Amino acid sequence: MKPRKALTIAFFVFLLGIGYLSMHSAPVLSDDNYSYHGETEWRTDFSEAEQLASEQDRPIIVYFWTTWCTYCEDYNQYVYSDPEVQAELDDFVKVAVNLDSDQGEYGRLQQRYNANYPPQHVIITPEGEQLVKISGYADREAFLDYLAEAEREYDAGDNQ
Repeated sequence: MKPRKALTIAFFVFLLGIGYLSMHSAPVLSDDNYSYHGETEWRTDFSEAEQLASEQDRPIIVYFWTTWCTYCEDYNQYVYSDPEVQAELDDFVKVAVNLDSDQGEYGRLQQRYNANYPPQHVIITPEGEQLVKISGYADREAFLDYLAEAEREYDAGDNQ
């Protein structure tokens, strides 16, 4: 084998190795049942989330995101990764909706809650009534305030 041919083959093997390693070292954003953001596990099946929320009498937080959204990455790094935020999110049934997905259920949710761009959060009752909507990025403190407002609204609805 000529040296030039051997170097070419070695070069392509090297490139394939880099590709393989980069694919396996990238963070997992979603699997069939969950989407992962900032160490927070979000459901991907809205129907299951509705049922769980109804059984457990908890509000639902719907997170509309995309992989190309830079503010979504800010949520991952600065908001969802915060232990206090994670503790507060445990009071909600969490559902992540990728706005780039072709899944029919996601399109209906997008239209119903007028979520046209990422990131957006809509906090709703198990019956789908909107409690709070967060359009765009909210820093950690503002996000916690929105969660508290949603819980107050939800509790007020239970007392009627």
